[in-house]
Amino acid sequence: MKASDLFVQCLEEEGITHIFGVPGEENADFIMSLEASKKIRFILTRHEQGAAFMAEVYGRLTGTPAGCLGTLGPGAANLITGVADANMDRAPILVLTGQGATTRQHKESHQIMDVVAMYRPVTKWSVSVIHPHTLPEIVRKAVRLSRAEKPGAVLIELPEDIAKMETDAAPMTPRRFRRPEPDAVAIQEAAQKLAEAKTPIIIAGNGTIRRRASRELRKLCAETGIGVMSSFMGKGAVDKDAPYCLFTIGLGQKDIPSLAIDDSDLVLAIGYDLVEYPPKLWNPNSDKEILHIDFLPAEIDEHYHPQTELIGDIALSLRKLMAAMRGEKRASYDLTAQAKIRERMIADFAEYADDDTEGAIRPQKALHDARQALDMDDILISGVGAHKMWIARYYHCHQPNTCLIPNGFCSMGMPLPGAIAAHMVHPDRKILGIAGDGDFLMNVQEMETARRLNADITIMVWEDKQYGLIAWKQEGHFGKHTDLSFGNPDWLDLAKSFGWRGSYVSRSRDLLPSLEAALAHQGPSLLVIPIDYRENRLLTERLGKIAMQL
Repeated sequence: MKASDLFVQCLEEEGITHIFGVPGEENADFIMSLEASKKIRFILTRHEQGAAFMAEVYGRLTGTPAGCLGTLGPGAANLITGVADANMDRAPILVLTGQGATTRQHKESHQIMDVVAMYRPVTKWSVSVIHPHTLPEIVRKAVRLSRAEKPGAVLIELPEDIAKMETDAAPMTPRRFRRPEPDAVAIQEAAQKLAEAKTPIIIAGNGTIRRRASRELRKLCAETGIGVMSSFMGKGAVDKDAPYCLFTIGLGQKDIPSLAIDDSDLVLAIGYDLVEYPPKLWNPNSDKEILHIDFLPAEIDEHYHPQTELIGDIALSLRKLMAAMRGEKRASYDLTAQAKIRERMIADFAEYADDDTEGAIRPQKALHDARQALDMDDILISGVGAHKMWIARYYHCHQPNTCLIPNGFCSMGMPLPGAIAAHMVHPDRKILGIAGDGDFLMNVQEMETARRLNADITIMVWEDKQYGLIAWKQEGHFGKHTDLSFGNPDWLDLAKSFGWRGSYVSRSRDLLPSLEAALAHQGPSLLVIPIDYRENRLLTERLGKIAMQL
């Protein structure tokens, strides 16, 4: 068979079911082979970056990689931002690019660039196929690496002349492996530390949203009562209604949940990625006792230097830790401060639940209504901008992977393509993307993709006609901001031109029924609200005055 046919068969053997992308001349053979597949669906997108975001969200929701496809040169370059985002957010994806023939790669030639070298900083592995017989090994290695903890992106480049070559190689059968167990001595040491602690606290990171890890974390908390605060990407690791849920940390300024860390004598950092929330912000004096529980050893940081590390499968580590704790004599924890912190946050969330302003809608009200409109298993997808910070603080979950926030590489532009992928994974759930106006227009072309696929999604755009997060940051540092303003399209005309349902809501009292109507609509809906970002400065002032009130 042709190498391109073998490539597709190898992907089928690995259980790959979706590839998003934009084809080109140099991957024409692969696309023709892919069209013949009865197991893999190719989704044509309007830009390669959208394809990468779709693959990222697919990977985050399923734990299984999808492919994102681009041709050589500009196609591969267009993919890279979304690929970097997926890799740093620990999403398994396969990046599939074409390349010019090996007979012209050594010289100046049309659209030729070193794609493998370009992708090395943003992938776990990047490789070019130089012989068709190696495809089974390359695909098997690529998928295994993309799925292995911590998950990420892998690039496979297929030159056009290699794709045409004949081969008699056959796909390799995937064989899974079990993750390693934590060291028994470390387990006992960790159990003893927990027995001696008086005010322990848990920081739950991205690693805890794996289904088994979340389940075991909830058992630990139910048994001990220890409070949990999640990172942005750890949302839903514990149920927001559980008495031990202390909501989210990660804002640049001190927030109410941070007070629980100040009060703690032991921090259990579980599945915590330093890329999300620098430890300097919660351990500025490098004096906290830290227990690190993760798939990999701790990243080296002077403010994150754990005294004990449980390295291996997180769920298994937690299960063994609980078993060891039952054999340790311990006094009752003093979790009074944690309970009061939870009460303060709940009161904070409810402050604008009945807000009735007109002309602009407060972020707090928008997120209160979003939570009301979405069921427990429905999915909210955030973009990057000022809205991300509000979502992180005010929107909370019952289940893992029901609020997806890009918070490693933090690239703008994910809500629309991400919502399309989320609908493909969970067509039975309501999907809501929240984007700023700057964020949304970075991948606005995927409105056509959503319409073509009849994706049942709703995108809520927060309009402030500027890059609001940058304005917020500049005001905080300099007392003013540079010119960050821009114009926007007529939103209703934009929706109509793409065949979307469109609505514009400027009265707070109208938001919830309008959002419910948009979510109930079969097909893509656009809901735009003027956002009251005067609240940015007010929140900054309030957080600057946070003090323990017990």
